[in-house]
Order: sequence, then C-alpha cells, then structure tokens
Amino acid sequence: MVSGRTIDRRTDVSRARSVRVTAPGKINVSLKVGPPREDGYHGIASVFLAVSLYEEVTATETAGGISVTVNGQGTLNLPAASIPLDSSNLAVRAAELLAEVSPGHSGVHLDITKRVPIAGGMGGGSADAAAALLACDALWGSGFSRDELAKIAVDLGADVPFALVGGTAVGLGVGDLLTPAISKTPLHLVLVTSDYGLSTPEVYRTLDALRLRNGVEPDAQPEIDPAILGAMRAGDALALAPLLHNDLQEAALELAPALGDILETGRAAGALAGIVSGSGPTVAFLAQNPAHAAELETLLTHEGLQATSVQGPAHGARITADHAG
Repeated sequence: MVSGRTIDRRTDVSRARSVRVTAPGKINVSLKVGPPREDGYHGIASVFLAVSLYEEVTATETAGGISVTVNGQGTLNLPAASIPLDSSNLAVRAAELLAEVSPGHSGVHLDITKRVPIAGGMGGGSADAAAALLACDALWGSGFSRDELAKIAVDLGADVPFALVGGTAVGLGVGDLLTPAISKTPLHLVLVTSDYGLSTPEVYRTLDALRLRNGVEPDAQPEIDPAILGAMRAGDALALAPLLHNDLQEAALELAPALGDILETGRAAGALAGIVSGSGPTVAFLAQNPAHAAELETLLTHEGLQATSVQGPAHGARITADHAG
C-alpha cells in the first residue's frame, strides 16, 4: 500500500460521523473524436462501460475546512504521492462545489483509496469526485437527487456524471451528454496497467497533430455505430470484438510505443480483441466469459504484465457505510 499524505486535518476524525462511498472506473468501448472546438475541447461520441474496479472515498466530519488523504491499494501505476492534495484534486473540488449549495455543510476530511490506475484512461479521478459528491451529500443532509448531483458533476469534468450513474451509456458533447444504454449481460475484460501515466490533453494534442500530418478530416459530429449497442445489449462478446474502436489509440501509441507490444501480447494470448482505454495507457482485452478472462489474466501475468480481470456494467457511485461518531 502506498502511504497516505494529508493536508489541513483539523480535528480527531475517530469520533466523527463518516460516510463511505465507492464509484467505478470506466472504459470506452467505442470512442470517436471530432475536431477541436472553439472552446479548445473536442466533441466525442463514446460508449462508456463502468467496470468492477472501484475507487473508495470516506467523508468524515471535521471542525472546519476540507482536507484529503490518498492511499493506494491493488492496481496502481503511479505513486499516490503524485496526486494533488489541494483544490486541484477533483474530490476536493467536488466537496467545495457541494458546500457552496449546501447550507448545512461542515468541514470534511476525504480519505481516498485508489484502485483505478492513476492517469490510466479509466476516469479514476472522476470516480473520486463522484464518490465525494455522494458522500458529502449524505454527510451534510443536502438532499440532492442523483440527477441534481449529476448537474453539479458536469462542472468537474465530462466523466464525473457517468461515474455517478455507472452502467452503460452513450456520451456525446464532450462526454457529458449521457444517454443510458441497455447492457444487462456482463462483459468480461482483462485490464493491463502500466507503471506510467499519459496526460489526456497531450494525447488529444497528439491526435490533432497526427491528423494534420496525415491529412485526416474527422467528422464534425461523430456518431456511435448502432451495432455496438446491439452487441452489448445481447452480451455478445464475439459480435462486439471487431467493433471496439478508439480514435485516441493511435496518439497513445505514438506517445507510448510499448503499448503496441502489449496489444500484440494480448491477442497472442487469445483475447477476442484489445483496445487502449480512453487516453491510455491502460489496455483492455475482451474475453468470452469468466473462465476465459481468468485464463487470459494468468497468461498475461506470466508474461510480466500487470493484469486484472473485471466485468461490466458495474453500478455507479454507491454508499457502502454510514457511521455515526
């Protein structure tokens, strides 16, 4: 476990009320990216799938202020020491935003247990923010509905609303315009993480540069292939495998060529398909069923890779404990 760090912890939290919330990481089963917009962002069309790798945030009442500790557990690709502990931390920003509209707010300490790879293209920071919103809402008795929290979440980043709702969804705009999609039959995947991260803005800049260099004109309004949603609705991994797509993958491979070797290793080990998740560098391999996923995880681990089997869709942010001091 990576040792935790803290700032501005103002009271003994051992006797205070605390609320613990989990929120999932995600992969982009399909991600199409449009050209840069006037605001600097890119329009996207994506199918988000929440997976069974959860961040955990415990919010505890304090005498005043907002503080945070970060601990690492399970699959991490960067030290927790690399995570900011000020207002640039998404979970802290989430608590600050909610406090602005919650008359009954108190001080709060956020203890984050990281399980989703850091800077790995799986929305771990967004899951922290979603968990912090739900935990603080319960702690302060703010009384916001899930939809109201999702509206607050938009100001924190495009992936935060999805971490609140989980499941499967189509994301348009910059990913913040969500439409739930039916996907009841579990899909099984094996994630391979790296011991480094990739900057999402840098991956997008690299994509733009590659398109300019290669004379590629992206669709101004990218769309989702309906066949992807049909395969996911049926839980048909064989039908879904050839449909996996990520416009950012070429840019991620440009910045981290070793990802190409990982993709090839997974395919050679029998994965139905492999894809870089979001901006990377996490790679997701699709398996046919739980036994196949377990076998694939073992084979990839024997190849010296950091492999973890997961399934999706997973539930969104959820309260798992509420203890009175």
